[in-house]
Amino acid sequence: MEEISAIYDLIIVGGGPIGMACGIAAQQKGLSYLILEKGALVNSIFNYPLYMTFFSTAERLEIGRLPFSCIAPKPGRQEALEYYRNVQKHFNLNIKLFEGVQSINKQRSGLFVIHSSKGWYSAKNVVIATGFYDIPITIDVPGENLPNVSHYYKEAHEYAFRKVVVIGANNSSVDAALECWRKGADVTMVIRKGEINERVKYWVKPDIENRIAEGSIKAFFYSWVTEIRENEVDIFTPNGNVTMESDFVLALTGYRPEIEFLKKAEVAISDDNLCTPRYNPETMETNVEGLYLAGVVCGGMETHKWFIENSRVHAELIVNDIAK
Repeated sequence: MEEISAIYDLIIVGGGPIGMACGIAAQQKGLSYLILEKGALVNSIFNYPLYMTFFSTAERLEIGRLPFSCIAPKPGRQEALEYYRNVQKHFNLNIKLFEGVQSINKQRSGLFVIHSSKGWYSAKNVVIATGFYDIPITIDVPGENLPNVSHYYKEAHEYAFRKVVVIGANNSSVDAALECWRKGADVTMVIRKGEINERVKYWVKPDIENRIAEGSIKAFFYSWVTEIRENEVDIFTPNGNVTMESDFVLALTGYRPEIEFLKKAEVAISDDNLCTPRYNPETMETNVEGLYLAGVVCGGMETHKWFIENSRVHAELIVNDIAK
């Protein structure tokens, strides 16, 4: 192990909006801190679809009390990236980008040793604010790893005038289906339940339901894909198995936090399907003293539970607990 020259009051794992908020709070309390981010600044937002619109209004995405000016009622991905770049310029946060954390180990001394892709660090406290967008929830069927299958959607152009199967009925699935259809794709949705997810953005949900009702976008409800091949997919439906031609499959079935990373850091995880980490909601401290959680990662598999707007407060809870 390389020599560790400095001991930080706080190391923050994750440079998304909530990780940045933790850095701002630490800075304002006079704590020494470092943010380690494995990708670009607010990497998850960077990887969102190009033309994605947030559910939240601009002021609910603000951190550090820095105003987020936006002409439209709901900001898009590009505006959010611009805003968080401006936050970084304003606060000059101590952040290292493209440096992923590989392990967090607490020593007998009480200090944490953090091993990253580029070095070793030590801290009295650690915040894990790693979000959930990096690991897709797979459908585990033959052919899922073929090159014409993707668990992420960026933009519609490459799917224009092609046959596209979209798996799922959440926000990402619905946005992809509508955008691909509007660019000329022949779109079919495969949906396990009997309706579009109730959490789909309220101004988008009627749009997709109307497109399905009029037949512009085909949809199989109470159905799931059983196999994917280069030019076709097999679908189980209530009316029997169906084989359809398909050029591309967008398996947009959701994402999950890196639960194994939490376990390796000795965070207690519930033994049910929700995989909820244990933490004190008043301080956000886990069962490991000095190790805190912030943001979406707190919800385990319930990734719809925490957003930027309702987890911004985690930063002050954590830093106030450390400072006292």
